[in-house]
Amino acid sequence: MPKPQHYGLDSTVQIYGTTVIGGSPLKLFRLTEAGAALVSMISAGDPVNDSPLTAALLDAGAIHPVGRTPLHTAADVTVVVPTLGPAERAPRDAIIVDDGSQPPVPNATLRLTNNQGPGAARNAGLALVTTSLVAFVDSDVELADGWLEPLLAHFADDRVALVAPRIRTDSDDTALGKYEHEHSSLDLGPWPARVRAGTRVGYVPAATIVCRADAVREIGGFDTSLRYGEDVDLVWRLVHAGWVCRYEPASEVRHARRPDARSWIRQRIGYGSSTAPLAKRHPRSVAPLRMSGWSIAAWTLGAVGRPVAGALVGAGSAIALIKKLPDIPPRTALRIAGLGNLRAADQIGSAVRRAWWPLLVVAACRFKSARKVLLAAAVSARKPLRLVDDLAFSVGVWKGMLAERTLGPLVPEISSWPGRSKPVPPAAVR
Repeated sequence: MPKPQHYGLDSTVQIYGTTVIGGSPLKLFRLTEAGAALVSMISAGDPVNDSPLTAALLDAGAIHPVGRTPLHTAADVTVVVPTLGPAERAPRDAIIVDDGSQPPVPNATLRLTNNQGPGAARNAGLALVTTSLVAFVDSDVELADGWLEPLLAHFADDRVALVAPRIRTDSDDTALGKYEHEHSSLDLGPWPARVRAGTRVGYVPAATIVCRADAVREIGGFDTSLRYGEDVDLVWRLVHAGWVCRYEPASEVRHARRPDARSWIRQRIGYGSSTAPLAKRHPRSVAPLRMSGWSIAAWTLGAVGRPVAGALVGAGSAIALIKKLPDIPPRTALRIAGLGNLRAADQIGSAVRRAWWPLLVVAACRFKSARKVLLAAAVSARKPLRLVDDLAFSVGVWKGMLAERTLGPLVPEISSWPGRSKPVPPAAVR
């Protein structure tokens, strides 16, 4: 008989008797008494047997595995380090792939005669791996003692193909160093997550990831035609193939920051340029904005000079949510709706700065409301470096769209709100 397992509740979870709200996107579960008792056990830290309910909560991101006993050790992991230039932080015994460096890297295991990009270098290293697991680690990453064990625990689940640690960027006394330490795009936060497009953690960077070698081979490895975004593409193809990918912030590694502002901006432009090819490979997965029609309508009315109408729409969404969620206290439903509408402002500002601002600049030549939206988006960045960060990313977005001849990265995803899940059949949770 399978051994009972420990799980932890996601930070979003709220429990109201036999009703549970949580996960990413936010979902509602109506449970039997037996199902509610199981969630109560999880909340208390008690082990529970796997069931259709635990599977549904895991899939929604409402619970996460904790305390699993690893079935693998460090001996089951081969580290592959792709590098363009010296790999001074590479661990001993790693497979170092020189991606066409000039001069050649002296301690490289394998050298590619021409620079082909990180995806090709990782694939070349993977071809030499004989262990069941492979860790892809960038040459500017420093691995701390004990970084591997929290990641290995997740591979006790044979559905898991990839696990990523939290990546913290090195800091210094400069404004850019402090900004990167606190707001690096590589740092996906302190909370564990199932990784999937459209969720709180929609991707993980390949600066450090541990994978089942055969799973990566099964989907053809990294896409070598992508110079940026090849890691995002790999994660989404694994998920599409039925594998589970996880983010585990209990493990932390350190990443060197870019040495100057110019190289940092160039990196951000490069990241932005990946959105167009990703949009063609994974339609709707790179939407600049995911939001309910209620929130968009409320803020749009405010932007065109009708704040009272916008406020009424926001209030209407809250009232509608109370009717949709009769199982939870009205005050809670109002808070969920109110916070959703408030957070929508930040999300819209980010979408404007990272994708839409060129269109609004054109519109601003004629419409005062467009000028107001541009100003609000700039102010909502709050920090000058955040504004520079987002605008540099947007340059890459438009550069990529022109090259790929697609407008996919501009298209928002509008949904009913809050998110719904299919009801869990009572028989499935008893």
